[in-house]
Amino acid sequence: MTPAPALAWSTRYLFFTGKGGVGKTTLACATALRLADAGKRVLLVSTDPASNLDEMLGVRLGAQPRPVPGAPGLSAANIDPEQAAQDYRERVLAPYQSSVDAAELARMREELSGACTTEIAAFDRFAGLLAGDDADFDHVVFDTAPTGHTLRLLDLPRAWTSFLDHNTRGASCLGPHGGLTTRHDRFLAARRALEDAARTTVVLVTRAEATALREADRTAAELRAIGLVQQHLVVNGVFRATAADDAVAMALQQRGEAALAAMPPSLAALPRTEIPLCPYEMLGLDALRAVLGDPQAVRAAAVVAMVGDDFPPLSSLVDAIVREPRGLVMVMGKGGVGKTTVAAALAVAVARRGVEVLLSTTDPAAHVAATVAGAVPGLEISRIDPAAETQAYVEGVLASKGKHLDDEGRALLLEDLRSPCTEEVAVFHAFSRTVARARQQLVVLDTAPTGHTLLLLDATGAYHREMLRKVDQSLVPRLTTPLMRLRDPAWTKIVLVTLPETTPVSEASRLQDDLRRAGIEPWAWVVNASLAATATRDPLLARRVAIERAQIERVRALARRLAVVPWRPSEPRGAEALLALAT
Repeated sequence: MTPAPALAWSTRYLFFTGKGGVGKTTLACATALRLADAGKRVLLVSTDPASNLDEMLGVRLGAQPRPVPGAPGLSAANIDPEQAAQDYRERVLAPYQSSVDAAELARMREELSGACTTEIAAFDRFAGLLAGDDADFDHVVFDTAPTGHTLRLLDLPRAWTSFLDHNTRGASCLGPHGGLTTRHDRFLAARRALEDAARTTVVLVTRAEATALREADRTAAELRAIGLVQQHLVVNGVFRATAADDAVAMALQQRGEAALAAMPPSLAALPRTEIPLCPYEMLGLDALRAVLGDPQAVRAAAVVAMVGDDFPPLSSLVDAIVREPRGLVMVMGKGGVGKTTVAAALAVAVARRGVEVLLSTTDPAAHVAATVAGAVPGLEISRIDPAAETQAYVEGVLASKGKHLDDEGRALLLEDLRSPCTEEVAVFHAFSRTVARARQQLVVLDTAPTGHTLLLLDATGAYHREMLRKVDQSLVPRLTTPLMRLRDPAWTKIVLVTLPETTPVSEASRLQDDLRRAGIEPWAWVVNASLAATATRDPLLARRVAIERAQIERVRALARRLAVVPWRPSEPRGAEALLALAT
């Protein structure tokens, strides 16, 4: 195990990945700063559609690298999916501007308006960084989205080069084939860079928690399977109690020690660094530099104490849900804030009240079944499995569109369906079916982390616009799309989950703004794992409690309804533990 100050890297590309909420952005920023302070030219890039680099670094970022004030040698950028998609559309359509009529150009532009275009365009920018678009930097540090989204991103160089090697027509949802084939060498170069252990290191960030360590182990295995073998494990937020008579502090320490002792052997075999829990917020360059230096070098910021301890419990939301025992409860938020736990607790508590409940998830990591850990009367558990949904979608298209095609036509159709875009379409259709089930029963839907969910909502919006464009106008009043369901407060309750920390609350606030722009009004907020709702007296934890109180007050001003869930000594697992959160 390596102590934090020795954390250093020689490879050009550094990917920080892991379960949501483990501190990927913090460690990516701290590492980039450390390299820049050592005289290196460093580019820090976020591939997360819900990036919070701006807030952490204190500088407004865009798609183009921008120098970070106070950090000579460091530049930073966000891969903006929407801007990347617009650039991609213009590049694909440029050759046709003078050769096709306005109607055909409009049709092509509409074809390029879906979620598939957004994904390939963002990936194209990512691939360019690996292919040398920004060759002026000694290191490129990637702050990635939570695990499921990142695994797909890192597998796309292999998927797209394979698709283009065997496809002569392109993908129907991405426009003319030329828009992709011109990128073949670029995608191939990205793939080779990722698979080169001399150029790329994957930093697996985790916490001393059983679920985070299990996910890190699965991620390590999946990355090895696609050729990313140079890996380093960082355990962030390791806590050591200073007050032996503080039950909460001792339980927090013992929980971490037990999780590390039970770490999967393959994960324990990786080179490892432990980072201690910091008593301050990770905002600003001084705080970020202290992460890999002296954590006592940062003076705790003054915070506004909240008056009183009026913490509404999660059971207050359960009471409101059972009064309307049908519809959709959609649990959303940043990775790592406890969406799965909150969704499962709500589902179990409502089922125990005699309501038939479907608990499902759109998260590729899919932990709902493991969280409930057993059968509960009245509760059905399912998941939207991207691989299974894609296979079913392909078989369905071949059975319908391919039914009357000859062998050559079926071969061409199957070739098109091998596009990596097909998975996005298949997942959207499965999501739509799940939303529709809320007509007969209560559906509690645990979603993927924010960035991944926003892409799914983009697909929902694109489908809504396409239906309005295609359907006979006389039928529009009778049309119901998934987006209409999400906008209907009588049908859908959006629950935003956050931790009582500045960055998760800021991201949830931005998510609320995004939802409102789409005509969707959040129903409630849940502040999860709150130390402020416990009786800890540990000096380090007390400093964090002061920060929490200010953030809970901030949430009160943002939320129509609020519930606060106290931190628990053990990870809530099983029906009884979940029920205890909501009673």
